Amino acid sequence: MSDRDLQTEQFEQHRAHLRAVAYRMLGSLSEADDAVQEAWLRLNRSGDGVENLGGWLTTVVARVSLDMLRTRRARREEYVGTWLPEPLVAADSGGDPANEAELADSVGLALLVVLETLTPAERLAFVLHDMFGLAFEEIAPIVDRSEAATRQLASRARRRVRGASPTPDADLDRQREVVDAFLAASRAGDFEALLRVLDPDVVMRVDALGRVREPVQGAADVARGILTRGAQFAPFARPAIVNGAAGAVVASRGKTISVVGFTVVDGRIVEIDVVARPEKLRGVVVAD
Repeated sequence: MSDRDLQTEQFEQHRAHLRAVAYRMLGSLSEADDAVQEAWLRLNRSGDGVENLGGWLTTVVARVSLDMLRTRRARREEYVGTWLPEPLVAADSGGDPANEAELADSVGLALLVVLETLTPAERLAFVLHDMFGLAFEEIAPIVDRSEAATRQLASRARRRVRGASPTPDADLDRQREVVDAFLAASRAGDFEALLRVLDPDVVMRVDALGRVREPVQGAADVARGILTRGAQFAPFARPAIVNGAAGAVVASRGKTISVVGFTVVDGRIVEIDVVARPEKLRGVVVAD
């Protein structure tokens, strides 16, 4: 095996980890893949002097993601409507083992929404330390801070995340029961049945082209919105795993209309995230 082939093989062994780091940093699959590709290009330019390849690649992906976050943050005011991340989706009945492993290790849409409220440096410190176990001494040079200041970044981020991100029920089967009940009530136009599965303070966010939709809060308002604007789509909803949780894909004639993520806590839906921007649905394959 040539040195080039060996380097390629070693890189591929780290690809899934690098993509996971970048996705948590960016909330975008396409941007995550761009960050991983940039790491590969830099590895090719580095020669054979990399000793700890995994650590080196993680640092490169983190730096690239940090730069992308800063650039995106500067232009975020141009984004029209509510921002939601690109979803990770798989059929509920199973599929590609590698994709299923990625989904099992993924983070929910609700958490990614909270991460988006952090500063780029806070997000990087939290993701690398709290999600991937990197030491603060390794993270500090990436954010150009002292080790103590980097600890403070992660601590601030942790408080924000704990205060704003609900902890979903761990039982996927129980989540599916609740989501199935929601879908059945939506199809039947049953307002009272919807109220029974929605938390009183449920929040629904929609990321779509066209008219700007502000987040809707409260079970009654969310239920009314589902029955007025969403009723036409309810018959086309199919069960799916969305970012590791029970969700749905709305599709018609082989075209994906939206992906819906649910956060279920104590047997009720506390958050509904509807991703309907075409550019965020390119990776969603709909089975006939």
